[in-house]
Amino acid sequence: MKTKVEALEGNRVKVVVTIDAKDVDARIKKTYKQFAQRYNFPGFRKGKAPRPVIDNALGAEAVLATVSEDLVNDVFPQVVEAEALCPVGRPEFGDAGLVENGKPYEFSFELDVKPALELSSYEPVAVELPAEGATDAEVAEQLEALRAHYSTFEDASAATKLKPENFVDIAVVAKDADGAEIEGLTSASRLYGPGSGMFSEAFDEEIMGIKKGQVREFTLDVPADEASVLLAPHAGEKIAFEVTCNVVKKKELPEVTDEWAKDTMGFEDAADLRARIAESIAAQKADILPRMKENAALDVLASRLEGEVPESLAEEAEASLLQDFFTQLQRQGLSFDTYLMQAGIDADQFKADVKMQAADNAKQELALEAWARHYGIEATPEEVSAEFVKAGVPDPAAVEKEWLESGRLYLIREGVVRFKAMEDVLDKAVVTEVELAAAPAEEAKPKKASKKKAAKDEAADAAADEAE
Repeated sequence: MKTKVEALEGNRVKVVVTIDAKDVDARIKKTYKQFAQRYNFPGFRKGKAPRPVIDNALGAEAVLATVSEDLVNDVFPQVVEAEALCPVGRPEFGDAGLVENGKPYEFSFELDVKPALELSSYEPVAVELPAEGATDAEVAEQLEALRAHYSTFEDASAATKLKPENFVDIAVVAKDADGAEIEGLTSASRLYGPGSGMFSEAFDEEIMGIKKGQVREFTLDVPADEASVLLAPHAGEKIAFEVTCNVVKKKELPEVTDEWAKDTMGFEDAADLRARIAESIAAQKADILPRMKENAALDVLASRLEGEVPESLAEEAEASLLQDFFTQLQRQGLSFDTYLMQAGIDADQFKADVKMQAADNAKQELALEAWARHYGIEATPEEVSAEFVKAGVPDPAAVEKEWLESGRLYLIREGVVRFKAMEDVLDKAVVTEVELAAAPAEEAKPKKASKKKAAKDEAADAAADEAE
């Protein structure tokens, strides 16, 4: 077999494959035997029908068409492996016609491949991260959060007027444009803090300065883009409010004393409480700092990528993200509509977010691969084989052979190379410690997968799925 690879415009190649005549003849002979064994031909025992009989019964081109199709399907994966191609999308095959006895067979295909882009710099990346352990400021903020959690609300004097820092117990009667009470807004007693996001800023302005026993009546035109919790469901409506102040309340925070730490929190004393908080913050940091470092390094690396990410590559990344997402939803027993409601977004926003994340992922992968090429980072055969062992399949060697024969082994190599490149980037990274006012917290949305872990686990996960 001979192959010729021609670079076309963009990241597209044309591959011409020529199969030797003797290999073509051997395949034709084998296929005739298979047909003779597979079908019944009158007057001949199974497997003994000669070629003319088979051609007469099935058509002169039946065997040749089968051989041609099988050759292309069998040889294409071999070419991908031999030429170290990294396909993006599906190949487009030319019209090669049928094989002929005694003649070599030639076919061609065009294929988008992953581009070998470069980085503007291969210097170590510089990232800023919070220091390990817990700082005094971080412990203090956690203590304040605890005090707020155990705070109490005390009645202020009757003459006290509502200020932004106060709370108020209010009775609310809300009516729609037809004069009907709105059940979800109407309440005889509701503890409310201005600026909490439960009602809107316009609502807060109307009740500011109110004191015990006073009544405020006003009408609000709820805007279409209303974001407050209670008014958002009534976006675009006109609502008439009658708000009565039952009492203005002041928020009282407990003192961090030995007695409070012991009786309320269950610690030996205030010092023990602070020590436990520090331990908790340190443990949280130990868990998330590696991911923070990785994400920060990837952002820097991706910003250095020169050239555009092919649309087909971004589409593949998007399809992969969606598949992983819906698989996770299924495992959690959640519907898509439930997820959207919990996330507070609509389907269009979800689609836009996934598309953006897919583009970022594709860019980061290309950047890691550029780093790997620059520093000569490769995947050894042993490392590739090890991925199938990690997948826990019954016969790792057999599964690896299947991947090789189907032309997908490059996916495993890519995953290993990106993992090793990520390790190299992190090993060389220049880290500057910065002081944060609070211990780092995870964002309240689906976790961004670790590129390092994703690259390493990609082969094992794929091989395991294949085995299932």
